Amino acid sequence: MTITAPSFGVQRAPRTVVFGAGQRALLGRHAAEYGSSALVCTDQRLAASPEFAQLLADLEDNGLGVHVWSDTSPELPMSDIDACFDAMEYAGIDVVIGIGGGSCLDLAKAVALMLTHGGPIDQYYGENAVPSPVLPIIAVPTTGGTGSEVTPVCVLSDSRRELKAGISSPYLIPSVAICDPELTYSCPPSLTASAGADAVSHLVESFTAIQRPQAALAEGRVFIGKNVISDSYARWGLGLLATALPIAFEHPDDQEARAAVMLAANAGGYALGVAGTAAAHALQYPLGALTHTPHGVGVGVLLPYVMRYNAPARVQEFAEIAKLFGVPKAGNTQQQALAGIEAVDALLDRIGIPPTLKELGLAEDQLDYVAELGLQSARLIDNNPRPLDVDALLEITRAAYAGDRTDPF
Repeated sequence: MTITAPSFGVQRAPRTVVFGAGQRALLGRHAAEYGSSALVCTDQRLAASPEFAQLLADLEDNGLGVHVWSDTSPELPMSDIDACFDAMEYAGIDVVIGIGGGSCLDLAKAVALMLTHGGPIDQYYGENAVPSPVLPIIAVPTTGGTGSEVTPVCVLSDSRRELKAGISSPYLIPSVAICDPELTYSCPPSLTASAGADAVSHLVESFTAIQRPQAALAEGRVFIGKNVISDSYARWGLGLLATALPIAFEHPDDQEARAAVMLAANAGGYALGVAGTAAAHALQYPLGALTHTPHGVGVGVLLPYVMRYNAPARVQEFAEIAKLFGVPKAGNTQQQALAGIEAVDALLDRIGIPPTLKELGLAEDQLDYVAELGLQSARLIDNNPRPLDVDALLEITRAAYAGDRTDPF
């Protein structure tokens, strides 16, 4: 028997990941390993919840002095980072804990970075600009979407750039991730949909990203493109979401579906953390700034059109997605690939993601601007499996504005 060696792969991960209902009870024990003073980053909704009060009590019972920052805004404005840093710069923080959705976790990463290396935050934009390890970070997600609890990425809104900005460094991977699906039970359907669409886009874009040669590792890239390890996480996560996400959206009290969606989001974080995302995320950065659309909704609207643009370069992968979604095999590989794309379309439609950019409030005369700014997200553009220039991005945005889901083959 001949055994073909697999292509190369990379995994980057927290030191400890704990998953399961009720596992948030371990927060204090883990935090105490890193010191005696904790900063907790959250938002006002979560700060008022009984679950949050229990988490604070657990931290205090384990001997930690706790500072709470509860003014995190959606899409994480730079001003939130600066305000939190200014308030905590001299507080003697040993460990930073993010409790909440992606913005809360990203605030924890950004403030841990600045408490270690100083500001301003924009000096760290891009890949590998963080010079050395940051304060320990513990991530406790309360949505099933971003996967930020295991990623090397922090995303924020920089109003001066009219664009979202990203900081990518392995030093930003949390030391501990505690993933308790019970914390997602109170998510309203709209938040379940937005976060779930984000997870779908992470998994699809990482699975269909550019495939670089093994030399990419030696180049020191944070995102090396699709690889044997990221692909395994993408397959796992997509298989979970295909069944669980519609159930979690339509039946919020279904505990098994909630757990599966959170696990899929975690898998998406592992996949994108080394493979990276691509055109849908590049275009969402200016789109989100213009329309103030939740990130997951924006990438969810764009994904069907990005998939169609990329389909000729990723026929096998989209055909495999059809299989993961349980679509019966029929026709040739291209027909099966189209079935995979349409299965993702149907999932996004079922959870209420709008079908066009027009429905997000984007004006037709803003399409050129979105394409031009999208091209500035170099790490995402370079990660796309088909080459992208401003004309290609404009082709995608025009299709997404008009709702043109033409057969890509």
